Amino acid sequence: MTLILIIVHVFVCIALIMIVLFQTGKGADMGAAFGGGSSQTLFGSTGASTFLSKATTVAAIIFMVTSLWLAYNSSHKRDTSIMKDTKAPIEQKSAPENSGQEK
Repeated sequence: MTLILIIVHVFVCIALIMIVLFQTGKGADMGAAFGGGSSQTLFGSTGASTFLSKATTVAAIIFMVTSLWLAYNSSHKRDTSIMKDTKAPIEQKSAPENSGQEK
């Protein structure tokens, strides 16, 4: 389950980076003054936000949820081991003690 969550998290992270890089900056409003701005919006020129900003919001929410879920899973791990089928460790005996003889 954790492996699937990590894979989803990595894909969402890459998607979030790509979506942010595809967006135009605030200084690109000059093109919108000549009629080029309505092609980027989801609901036409009167739309509240662009498709990329909505995609950024969705990707950011998924990224935060998977981050919190991974943090919760890592802090609440069960005490399991990948070394289940091995024998118990060999205990080493300490150095022999002096049997009451002092020098």
